[in-house]
Amino acid sequence: MLGQLIPIGGGMPIQLLRKKLLVGRRSSCDIKLDFPNVSSHHCELELKNGYWHIRDLGSSNGIKVNGERCDSKVLTPGDEVAISKQLFRIDYTVKNDAPAPEEESTFSRSLMEKAGLEVDRPRRSATQGAKDEAAARPKVKRRTSSEDEFLMEWFPEE
Repeated sequence: MLGQLIPIGGGMPIQLLRKKLLVGRRSSCDIKLDFPNVSSHHCELELKNGYWHIRDLGSSNGIKVNGERCDSKVLTPGDEVAISKQLFRIDYTVKNDAPAPEEESTFSRSLMEKAGLEVDRPRRSATQGAKDEAAARPKVKRRTSSEDEFLMEWFPEE
C-alpha cells in the first residue's frame, strides 16, 4: 500500500495501491466516489518522487487542499483534500531519500489544457513566438504627412 485517503467524518479508508489513480464518479475510475457533485473524471492522484500529487481534470466542483482551491498541488502527509465536497486526509510515508517536492507553476499549462480540452505541446519562448508572429504579418506602407515626419525625428529608431 502506497498510502490512503481517510474520510473526514468517518468511513472506510481508501487504499492507494498504484502510483497513478483516476478519481471520479464513473465505475471505470480507480477510486469511485458515487456522489452527484463529483465529476465522472474528477481528478488524478499520482505518486512522483516520493510525494503524492493531485490534479483537477476540469471538474465542475474542483478540488481543495487544506481549504484552498487549486488545479494541482503536491500533497504532504496529513493534508486535507476536498474532492468536490467530499473531505479526506491523506496518509502516507515519505521515503527518507525523496527530494523536496516541486510545485507546478500556475502558468505552466494553458486554461484549455487545465480544462482537459487540449493536449500538452512543446512550449515556445515568448520572444520566439513574437518573432514568428511579426514575420507572419504583412508589411504595411504608411502614408505620412510632413508634420508626421517632423514629429518622428524626435523619436529614436527601433
